[in-house]
Parts: sequence; C-alpha cells; structure tokens
Amino acid sequence: MADIFDVIADGTRRDILQLLRERASAGERGTSVSHIVTELGVSQPTVSKHLKVLRDAELVTVREEGQHRFYSLSPAPLDIIDDWLVPFFDDGLIDDADPATTLPESAVAAADLVGRAAASAKHAWDNAFKRIPGR
Repeated sequence: MADIFDVIADGTRRDILQLLRERASAGERGTSVSHIVTELGVSQPTVSKHLKVLRDAELVTVREEGQHRFYSLSPAPLDIIDDWLVPFFDDGLIDDADPATTLPESAVAAADLVGRAAASAKHAWDNAFKRIPGR
C-alpha cells in the first residue's frame, strides 16, 4: 500500500476526498466519475487516475451498477494520519488556539478533512461496538 501521506499530498486527490465526504454527508450513496469530473473541472482520465490511487490506498470504495461506478469515502486509513498528528497536539507542540492564522489554507482544509474522517470512523466504530451482544 502506498504511504498515506503521499496519497493525500496531491491536491486533486484531497479535492476528491472532500467532495466524497460532502456528498456522503448529504446522504448520497456514492458519487459517479462524471459528477466528480463536473464538480472539480478536471478531465475524466485525470479523475480516474486519482481514483485508482485512492482505491489502492483503500480511501475510497467503488460500487458498480451496470457500466457506472459510484465512489464513496472510506476514512479508516486516515487513522494513520490521526495517530501521527495527535502527539503533536497532546505535547503542546502545536498551538491550536487559532490554526487559521498560523497554517496555510491548504493545511487547514487538510486538517479539517482528517478531523472529520477520524470523527466519522470513530462514530462508525462506536456504533459497531455497541452492536456486539453482551455489551
């Protein structure tokens, strides 16, 4: 598997992840390649190339319906990033008083994506754990 940091280092891939997260939050059960192309204004081959990288990193899942493919966010691999970042916050090495004034906009957006993905993964884990008999 590719290094997760290398995977999300690309701005187009982060844009795809953000779009998939927003669409999932709106109740969509997946997003077509053509919708991603339209929303991001990038070519279909470029989107397909990035989706392959995201699939290989297990950051997205694909559901096929006939000739159409629908992609969804799978945030679990982002736990690696969360695990790496948390000690910086816990040790007080990062001043989180106002990150928007100290970090570039792209870093703030990436941090937002990571935080939301981590929260979503934790929520899914907690719900699955509650379903275990005897708990």
